[in-house]
Amino acid sequence: MKLVVGLGNPGDKYAKTRHNIGFEVINKLQKDLNIIGEKDKFQGLLSEKNIDGEKVLFLKPQTFMNLSGNSIAAVINFYKIDVKNDMIVIYDDMDLPVGKLRVKEKGSSGGHNGIKSIISHLGDEFLRIKCGIGKSKDDTIDFVLGQFDKSEQETVDKMIESASNCALDLVRDVELGRIMQKYNKK
Repeated sequence: MKLVVGLGNPGDKYAKTRHNIGFEVINKLQKDLNIIGEKDKFQGLLSEKNIDGEKVLFLKPQTFMNLSGNSIAAVINFYKIDVKNDMIVIYDDMDLPVGKLRVKEKGSSGGHNGIKSIISHLGDEFLRIKCGIGKSKDDTIDFVLGQFDKSEQETVDKMIESASNCALDLVRDVELGRIMQKYNKK
């Protein structure tokens, strides 16, 4: 069993913001895989699909970003999922330019409060798909909670598509080195 998590904040106020790119990727996966309906469970919206004979769960925590680990840990503990090998977390990264992806096996939070929350519950060894949202000289909170500029939207749409494909490659156990080589382009 695999768990694919997209990080974001619940509610219409935060929809389509930079901080919600993880939710956008999960939405894309659900659409592409014809997944209909989400259950409100484990403080999140949970859906599932059988992919190549394996059950795959898709989670959008509804705890707000800073408490994402609460929802994820509840799913992990209930389903006895191997965090290191079978959980993939998709989230925004200000240190990457808009449109760039970075796949990592482990590491620090890099200042991302959602990742800090996950690490505090489950440790730092889990697969990550970091989606570049760019950096602002202005207030960080206003920036991440703001929407992408219209000029960025085509790049963002391509990034969402790539992140979705990357998540499916990881679910299908495509060799990690090849995945990193394919998606971690400069």
